[in-house]
Amino acid sequence: MSKGHVITGMSGGVDSSVAAFLLKSAGWEVTGVTMLLCAPADSSSVEKARSVAEGLGISFETADYRDEFRASVMDAFVSEYESGRTPNPCVICNRTMKFGKMYDDFSERLSDKLSDESPLMIATGHYARIEKGTDSNGNTRWMLGKAADLSKDQTYFLCGLSQETLSHTLFPLGSLTKDEVRRIAAAQGFANARTKDSQDVCFIPDGDYAGFIKKYTGHDYAEGNFVDMDGNVLGRHKGIINYTIGQRKGLGIALGKPAFVYRIDTERNEVVLADDSDLYTEHLTVSDFNWVSIDNPGQPFRALCRIRYRHREAPCTVTPLAGSRISITFDEPQRAVTPGQTAVLYDIEKDLYVLGGGTIIR
Repeated sequence: MSKGHVITGMSGGVDSSVAAFLLKSAGWEVTGVTMLLCAPADSSSVEKARSVAEGLGISFETADYRDEFRASVMDAFVSEYESGRTPNPCVICNRTMKFGKMYDDFSERLSDKLSDESPLMIATGHYARIEKGTDSNGNTRWMLGKAADLSKDQTYFLCGLSQETLSHTLFPLGSLTKDEVRRIAAAQGFANARTKDSQDVCFIPDGDYAGFIKKYTGHDYAEGNFVDMDGNVLGRHKGIINYTIGQRKGLGIALGKPAFVYRIDTERNEVVLADDSDLYTEHLTVSDFNWVSIDNPGQPFRALCRIRYRHREAPCTVTPLAGSRISITFDEPQRAVTPGQTAVLYDIEKDLYVLGGGTIIR
């Protein structure tokens, strides 16, 4: 007997392919879905995913979400850079597209196959885990936990998921290592078993963010002044979209000592440079904070905070504020806290569960 129906995002890569295989093997009725997000569509990824789905004997569909992706992810990405901030588009995409638009769309498409007793589930090849727990009031709480393979853990990018979303989400790879996933793929004869992992933003595969923004908007971005922290002019920059907090390489300026981007002043069209020691701060404020594995405690508490994906989590004290904001005070100053990036909190006792996440504003 089938466990129920699950739509599985299939990118054509090894992780999503193995996720689909594991779900089928566990007794789920699986529909593989490749989302078309970028224009032009990547036909090779579609065919790879379709080939795996056919081999598994599962249904397969494509979903053209290019207009929605442009509006909710790409436009937001460009707007943030133009405002002197550095966004994380993957966090937005997971919340609005993979676990938002796709789930809502297929809930409607497959409504005749579903029931209240067997609602539609959604699955991806993310390395993360979901556990069912209870909050302090005894209510059900879905907890987002780190993957067994910490080197591949992707909970940072999933911090925007709601309790409702987590309640109908499956992460089949959460208990596996990447090597185990590749071995499963090889055993099943998947052609993508040894495919290299993608490291770049999907719509900027070459990593040239400024080049993408110029082409996307059709705009030229005005040069301006590099200044020091006292406002003294040090040289000329090539447009604020070319810079982010903490950057040293590619400044194109020689000062006789290392210089780092300290702040981007969009009103003055200035890039403020400083010494590395000036980049450290103990405090930051986060907006649009989404509580995940715990509810808002309404009082200060201890946690670990990651201020970017590759950042080592640091102990801190968190104070909930009004309007879905929190204030974070680190035990030790942290380097290059960047407005626009995502701050994610983890439990301080086990360093295992995502407490929540939001956008750094200062």
